[in-house]
Amino acid sequence: MPASAATTAPEWALGDFVHQGWWWRNKGILQLNLCLFLPILIAWTNGLDGSLVNSLQLLPDWQEFFGEPTGVMLGLIGSAQNVSALPFAPYASDLVGRRMTLFSGSLGMLLGVILQITAPTVKIFIAARIIVGFFLNICLNAAPLLVLELSYPTQRGKITSLFNSCWYVGAMVSAWTCFATYNTLDGDPWSWRIPTFLQAVVPALHIVLIWFIPESPRFLVAKGRESEAAAVLAKYHANGGSERHPLVLFEIAQIRHALRMEEAVNKSTTYLTLFATSGNRKRMLLIAAIAVFSQWSGNGLVSYYLDLVLDNVGISDVKTKTALNGGLMIWNMIVAIGASFFVDRFGRRLMFIWSTVGMLLIFTFWTLTTALVKVRDDHAARIATIPLIFLFYAAYNIAYSPLLYTYVMEILPYKIRAKGFAFMHFVIFLVLAFNQLVNPIAMKDWKYYLFYVAWLAFELVFILWKLVETKGHTLEETAALFDGPEAHQELVAIGGQQASISLHSIPLATNSRHHVALAPVTSNESRSPRSMLSSGVKSTVRFAANSELELEDTLLKPRDFSQPHITSLTVSDAKGAESSKAT
Repeated sequence: MPASAATTAPEWALGDFVHQGWWWRNKGILQLNLCLFLPILIAWTNGLDGSLVNSLQLLPDWQEFFGEPTGVMLGLIGSAQNVSALPFAPYASDLVGRRMTLFSGSLGMLLGVILQITAPTVKIFIAARIIVGFFLNICLNAAPLLVLELSYPTQRGKITSLFNSCWYVGAMVSAWTCFATYNTLDGDPWSWRIPTFLQAVVPALHIVLIWFIPESPRFLVAKGRESEAAAVLAKYHANGGSERHPLVLFEIAQIRHALRMEEAVNKSTTYLTLFATSGNRKRMLLIAAIAVFSQWSGNGLVSYYLDLVLDNVGISDVKTKTALNGGLMIWNMIVAIGASFFVDRFGRRLMFIWSTVGMLLIFTFWTLTTALVKVRDDHAARIATIPLIFLFYAAYNIAYSPLLYTYVMEILPYKIRAKGFAFMHFVIFLVLAFNQLVNPIAMKDWKYYLFYVAWLAFELVFILWKLVETKGHTLEETAALFDGPEAHQELVAIGGQQASISLHSIPLATNSRHHVALAPVTSNESRSPRSMLSSGVKSTVRFAANSELELEDTLLKPRDFSQPHITSLTVSDAKGAESSKAT
């Protein structure tokens, strides 16, 4: 595209064509969000799996059935699910699609859960954990990609942020299910088998229902199946409208052009492609930093070693510890899910800043109370530590639970999105390995907390310096922010131009006759056609004339001002009730 075209602001923008009313009143968006609920459940499964072994260890029947494993054997049980499929998962997502990858991963996970429930020995139980973890990692690569790439443009941030936030729902279900079975089935092996069985619910749902979920339009366009992509977008984004709807053409044009831009730089993609260009290196620096920050902000102390943290402040009662753990899970879930609904209002960068400032301040006080307990055995400091832990997690969950997946996937172009997402998980895996090795030893001394205070200060400086805001852009425009202003401007322009062209060739409405009222134009009535676009089924349009007529399939040419000017547009329903705003 010529440079001049790239710098000319398009007459039409995405905001001209998106639904403006309540989303549940739009049948297409309602159906789409119901569809997206299925892949979001993968995060629920991840939370369930991540906390399952810790919960099972509290059950005497599980301990007795497997001979009270300790030492190396217990370590293997706890880490078996971390055997990673990450190097392979992106290739599956890009080769056969997000939907087929979810089906395959769910099938393998279901087989692993069945083996886990029926395991007669601890070795078979460990093997089952490896299988479950391997295929869960495959699903964890495909599911958030499908959610991100299929979401309605104005809801993408919120829905994708809900994905990772739902981890706490699974963790909470695991903890309280084990508590319930312990109280009702004590002495019965089903006290540990029932919580394990819950892992099979979501994979089974995916195996049956995934075929009713549409494939990612980005994947379809990348595979040359643009007509299928347009059909998906028309059904769910254009409320079952025409494939020539301006919104559909806007999105298809940007997806197509973004793919061409990527292919012009890299004919094929490998993991080396992640570092092949200046834009990609900027992305990887941000992704690595956010991955490290998500696990190294002091949250790892409570997530994995709450028992030691509470011991450090003199709380040793088992009932108190379990009650605090259960309450913390509920608190985390409420804050993380609540924060997900504000990512588009406040923006990603501002939420990361608020989160980091909050963690830095609260962790500083937490370090102080821990020191007072250790040095002076201060009772007031011991009591103050508990609310500080809850406040710290509130600050953490403002950004890192909802935005960890969202931000990383938004800044990645389609061709490297799956591999870049896997790279993020690899960095997290390395940080977790370090945490599990160092934290339980170092945190015996309260001075270790000072390291996290200094590290959080560094995180704040890095975020203020490097983090790029992605709010208010389409998925393709967001990814192009790192490839220079020309690439971003081209993507902004190409969608608007295609939408403008489409308005020459599609009717204002498809389901009824259009009533067009013609009336004189006065100078103070002139306004932009952009502000008058309506997706209603009946339209009343004012022209510079003094007559009325009724017609079907009226064509609007927004740039053709040699014809009578459009000066207003209202929408009426089948009963004749008029509204000046499209809903």
